[in-house]
Parts: sequence; C-alpha cells; structure tokens
Amino acid sequence: MKLGTINYHDKETIIAQTDGGKIMKLASAYSAANFDGTPNSMLALIKGGRKELSRAQKAVQNVTSEAINPINEKDLDWLAPQPHPSKIFGVAFNNKRLMETAHKDPQVPNFFLKPPSCLTGHLKPIEVRSFYGATIPECELAAVIGRRAKNISAEKALDYIFGYSIMNDVTSHQMKFSMDSVAVTRPQEIWAPYMSEWRHVHREDDRDLYFVYHSRSKGADTFGPCGPWITTADEVVDPNDLQVEAWIDGEQFADDHTSSYRFKIQEVIAEASRFFTLEPGDLFSFGTTAKGVGRFPHAHRNIDLSKMTGIIEIQISGLGCLANPISHIE
Repeated sequence: MKLGTINYHDKETIIAQTDGGKIMKLASAYSAANFDGTPNSMLALIKGGRKELSRAQKAVQNVTSEAINPINEKDLDWLAPQPHPSKIFGVAFNNKRLMETAHKDPQVPNFFLKPPSCLTGHLKPIEVRSFYGATIPECELAAVIGRRAKNISAEKALDYIFGYSIMNDVTSHQMKFSMDSVAVTRPQEIWAPYMSEWRHVHREDDRDLYFVYHSRSKGADTFGPCGPWITTADEVVDPNDLQVEAWIDGEQFADDHTSSYRFKIQEVIAEASRFFTLEPGDLFSFGTTAKGVGRFPHAHRNIDLSKMTGIIEIQISGLGCLANPISHIE
C-alpha cells in the first residue's frame, strides 16, 4: 500500500492510493469500512503498529470507488509523507563507487543527522539562496522506522521498517567546505596516533585534522525533499535490489542501483541502533547514486542547483517518482 500526507484545508491529512491508482483520504476509507478512530497523522498510524496498519490496508483494499470521493492528483498539496520524525539519519559515502576514493574504508557506516525542519514535499521547490553557492542533489532510498529499536541484529533489522520512500539529500558543497568546515594542527603534546589513522599521513610531523559539520550544508530549509509516498514494507521484496534513476528537466543524469550501497539496508539500521534508540517514524536516507549518464559522468556531482533551473526527478523502482523544482532566492 502507498500512503502519503497532504495539506488538506490547512490540516495534515493521510492519503492512500488504491491498486487501481485512485487516491483517497484514509479517513474516507475508514468511514466506508465502518472503522472508527482514523489516525490523525502518519506518525499516529505508524505508532499504531501492525494492528493499525492492517486496519488501514483492509479499509483501502475493500473500499469501492462509489463509496469514496477520489482526489485528483493534480490538486494535491504534498507534504513529506512522514513530516515529524524525531531523527533523520543520512549515511555518507554509502556507495561502492564513492568509497573507492576514500583513503581508508572505515568498515562501518558514517552517519550524519538532518533536522526534521529540512523536510519538504513532492513538487515543492528546493530553495537555493545565492550565498549557498554550489549545491547538489543526492538521490537516495529512504526508510521509515515502524517501531522502537535498540541493539537489534542485521538479521532482524528489516522487520523494524514501516515502509520505504524517496529522499533528495540536497547538499551545499560550498557551504560544507567553507561555513561548515575547519582545519586545525594539533600540538604534539595532545596528539594521538588514532587522530590520523583514517587518512594518509604526508610527513612525520603531519598533525593536521579536518572537521566537517553538516548541519547547515545538509540541513537548511527545503534540503530534505521526500516522498511522494511511503510504500509499506510488505510490498518491497528486497530494498537492496531497487533501481534508482534521476533527471534534471527530463535529461537523465544518474542510473544506479541499491545493490551499489557499501552497506546493506539492514546493516545500516542495525549499526545505528547500537548508538541511537530508533523511534517510530524516524527516517533513514541510505546514500546517493553515483553512476552517471551521458554528459553527467559523475551523476549528481555534475549538477549545480545554484546555476541550473528546472525540475529534479528521482525515481526508484516500485516506489514512485519524487519531483521538485529548483528555486533561486537572493
């Protein structure tokens, strides 16, 4: 089943898509099925667990087109499908092609956090301010956590996923390597060998350290387009076997696959649960595509949203297509 969230008469409203492609308010399906207690948000539906999801699936599957008033897709005011996660996890360099350029493979996922305020919906603009500088899209599979998880195994990790979606992990490279970065040289007396084990050491007295803090460069407003749908986990046979494609104004710039991820979906979630308590509704964005197409040999790295106009589209097999126009703001 596909579930989404829209702004309907100034209120967050859950919608569902039938197998026939019709879109309805979930409350209409509950009403037609004589179910009471419609969840008032996607987070409430997720927190309702498997019992509530089962009720939602039954309501949508059994409803007839005569019993509800379908909504025209062109009239939808999309929000992110799960607008209120407590955390959004990103995974840096989680692509085998990108990891080839690393000095040393850290052997574990590299996590960063994006603030929930960066989320925006399908067809909403990605706002690129003039001082952001070079800004790129990153085309990624996303997952929504369905129940509380802590110290879970990779073998059980997929059982904790409510559903899958599409995320554009928009990133300002120029902000990352200016406002969000700092380099220091540590004095000998507080230096320790582990401080440089992750990189090449260029000389005996090389005590340079490099820090990058992603909060601004990955978390600015509108830097988290997500959606349009959450496809429930029961409809995704293997999240590690999905095609990921992307276009700018109809011209393809990326064609990759989730099998290219350095760490599988279940490995990422299990590793995160060692350090963080995962809450229902939390989002994961698993890493970008890296295989380019045509005049975009480096895929998303050949796209500069600060200099381009048009619409970024990301399609993942079975999940739909997320589209967002680029908006330049002074």
